[in-house]
Amino acid sequence: MLVEKINSLLEEKYKEPEFSDCFTVEVRMSAAKKLEVFVDSDSTMNFRKCQRISRYLESIIEENNWLGEKYILEVSSPGIDRPLKFVRQYVKNIGRELNLKLKDGVQQTGMLIAVEEAGIVLEQELRIKEGKKKKTVVEQTTFSLDNIAEAKVKISFKAKS
Repeated sequence: MLVEKINSLLEEKYKEPEFSDCFTVEVRMSAAKKLEVFVDSDSTMNFRKCQRISRYLESIIEENNWLGEKYILEVSSPGIDRPLKFVRQYVKNIGRELNLKLKDGVQQTGMLIAVEEAGIVLEQELRIKEGKKKKTVVEQTTFSLDNIAEAKVKISFKAKS
């Protein structure tokens, strides 16, 4: 019930020009009165946006005494280590390397180069056997969103040359 109220409040906040490109990724409430709100944006989700959303929610939660005197409210972006949930998150990550886990358990890795209505396109380096030798080829592979169990941005600290 509280999660639905928070989602409704967030939808109202997103009507403001500064927050119009924001969207809710997840709202979780634990038994220990910890409310976690993960918000993302099509542009940049910075500390200031999270802070303003947090203060907005906090004022309404306290005004209505929804959680009593002691509770924890955390508003943050989902972070790079959390799975992508929405098409708009894929769009934001074009040009980055993704790790996919497909519904059949197969793992795939590649550079996200396009997002289409029903799927994504990864550019992958594949090792293929040609005669007695193996060679590396670059292929573009389309994956249906319905077939993706989990997609995460691959974190890399390598400098690009």
